[in-house]
Amino acid sequence: MIGYLTRRIAGAVLVLLGLSVVVFALFFVAPNDPASLTCGKGCTPERVADVRAAMGLDEPAPVQYAHFLRGLVAGRDYPAGPEVKHCPAPCLGYSFETGQPVTALLADRLPVSASLAIGAEILSLAVGIGAGLLSGLRRLRGLDRIVNGLILAGYAVPVFLVGLFLLLLFCVHLQWLPFPQYVGFTTDPLAWARNLLLPWIALAVIQSAAYARLTRSGVRQTLGEDHVRTARAYGLPERRIVWSRALRGALVPLVTLAAIDLAAIMASAVLTETMFGLPGVGQLLVGAVNQIDLPVVVGVTLLTGFLVIVANAVADLLYAAVDPRVQLR
Repeated sequence: MIGYLTRRIAGAVLVLLGLSVVVFALFFVAPNDPASLTCGKGCTPERVADVRAAMGLDEPAPVQYAHFLRGLVAGRDYPAGPEVKHCPAPCLGYSFETGQPVTALLADRLPVSASLAIGAEILSLAVGIGAGLLSGLRRLRGLDRIVNGLILAGYAVPVFLVGLFLLLLFCVHLQWLPFPQYVGFTTDPLAWARNLLLPWIALAVIQSAAYARLTRSGVRQTLGEDHVRTARAYGLPERRIVWSRALRGALVPLVTLAAIDLAAIMASAVLTETMFGLPGVGQLLVGAVNQIDLPVVVGVTLLTGFLVIVANAVADLLYAAVDPRVQLR
């Protein structure tokens, strides 16, 4: 297990290093001049040159990348007039637009996106596994058609349409829920859940459809295998067969999809957060792209890559817990 984790960590570092090279090449060697964008339209050429030197953009691209990597590992010093401003590791630089550290901006927005992703994932798993089990165990043609229809509808309906419908129904017409406005979990857990309920449902409609389909097919396939027929022949209770054999066999593909989806929700929360007005990482990315705030875009991209790598590693570890035939070496 230790050797496996060591190899996974080393592989994750290499992947992140390659991602940083691609991101740096795309954004830091872009044709736009960040110094001119930061300084504004009224700056003189001399002032733009001073800003460019302060940002380290007057150096060759390999030197800039070396400073960028050193900032991630050991921090970095930035000249701020007569003084020197230190950015502690992991340093992703300072926002061109606000002048704040990118790591501070991400730390401030990450709880919002994490709350959205984790809550939506839990709701999706509960609804998806429940519907898949109901359809896979009850071989009733009418019920199976209803579940299949709901699954297809969940795949077909885009998240912005579901979100708009939920806002109009529950916030405008019925007025059962307030318009989503993020409240910290430690501040008021009940208000936190009430304000995130509609975004959770909007995301869960699509995610739960995929989970229901995988659970349904996995349960039906497992129930037809020889070891299940043998267990029934020995008189094992049907409930125990379902929970210890059928559902456990269906969980293997679900683990992969759930781990990747959890990272994907946080990575692609731009549309959901924009629609519901949630100040998360997605909203931060939209503002950074509009303002061509390159350090923030780079920071969000690296954070997204890190989350995807961690999600894949967690999925591999969960394989061993779900399926005893899987051995991590």
